[in-house]
Amino acid sequence: MKEFQMLAKTFKGLEEVLAGELIELGANNVQIQRRAVAFTGDMRMLYTANFCLRTASRILVPIATFKAKKADDIYQQVMQIDWAQYMTPKTSFSIDATVYSDLFRHSQFITYRVKDAIVDYWMEHAGARPSVQLTSPDLYLNVHIAGDLVTLSLDSSGESLHKRGYRVANTQAPINEALAAGMLLLAGWKGQSDFYDPMCGSGTLLIEAALIARNIAPGVFRKSFAFEKWANFDADLFEDVYSDDSRERDFKHKIYGSDAGFYAAQAAIKNVESAGLNRDIEVRQIRVQELKLTGDEARNTEGALVMINPPYGERLSQDKDVLRLYQDMGTTLKHQFSGATAWIISSNEDALKCVGLRPAKRIHLVNGDLECLLNKYELFKGDRKTWKSSL
Repeated sequence: MKEFQMLAKTFKGLEEVLAGELIELGANNVQIQRRAVAFTGDMRMLYTANFCLRTASRILVPIATFKAKKADDIYQQVMQIDWAQYMTPKTSFSIDATVYSDLFRHSQFITYRVKDAIVDYWMEHAGARPSVQLTSPDLYLNVHIAGDLVTLSLDSSGESLHKRGYRVANTQAPINEALAAGMLLLAGWKGQSDFYDPMCGSGTLLIEAALIARNIAPGVFRKSFAFEKWANFDADLFEDVYSDDSRERDFKHKIYGSDAGFYAAQAAIKNVESAGLNRDIEVRQIRVQELKLTGDEARNTEGALVMINPPYGERLSQDKDVLRLYQDMGTTLKHQFSGATAWIISSNEDALKCVGLRPAKRIHLVNGDLECLLNKYELFKGDRKTWKSSL
């Protein structure tokens, strides 16, 4: 099959992780860009990337790249594209624009001019006009402008890939699924130990940890991808990709989650059930301050992974309740998770200092609109000097 250029979009800080995923899947010419990774592959790779990538938000296929100084230049260039390769006058479409340019200030106006060019193309060639449809169109288009360079792409994903499809219950501000997977991969998680999230919210970290542990493709929960409506869609090839479970593996450990809130714990339980991962994940309701590990939970903390996405308290950075929560979180980590490695993400640096542990590593990420730190902590037994001498 013929290879072509593709672009996997992602979130700030996850570019290297995404590049690693693509290399593992067999993509060629992998190159890291700003919040994206460029690569080449055939139609199988296009389907596989959409179905298997954990840290991508969408997969774009560029169809035209050109320079423009004004909106009319964009109109003229889009009019010259052979749109019959990609659609008919009956094809509904939508346009998304991302602009980083002093030449073009309004992304909405760019979408209007691209839309006008496509409609005028079909009026000129077929005497009919396709319709713009914002929800569930037949064809998703993406316009990216950096300075005077314009790239027009087909969006093969449609709805963002971070929306896996397993979430049936929500809590306030749940963490993005792709970010959760990226954090786990940055931490080196492959299912090699027990996993704990003592502030699990609706269970996103728990579920993503289980999917990685068993190497289950996140696309298995999706109802559809945009490429399924393309004229050249190969249903048999996609069925082959969808049905290939050769990468899946056994998971011999356990994933434990807990949350102080009754509704959060119930939401996590519902989402775990929706994902079909009850055998791997246990969830209970308990405050992090009161968490006491017993039985297998307590026995298997050596070498285990703990990951927490606590409240950030953004509106009141010195909120005493938030600072106290981080203090209690640090105390629980020290006393209940000896021998484990913990990772905490937060945008609140003052609160992170209250954890009372020295971070071994700090990674800059973005959660929504918030610049965050993902801090790593080694939870050794005894004093630090003795622990270091034992390594």
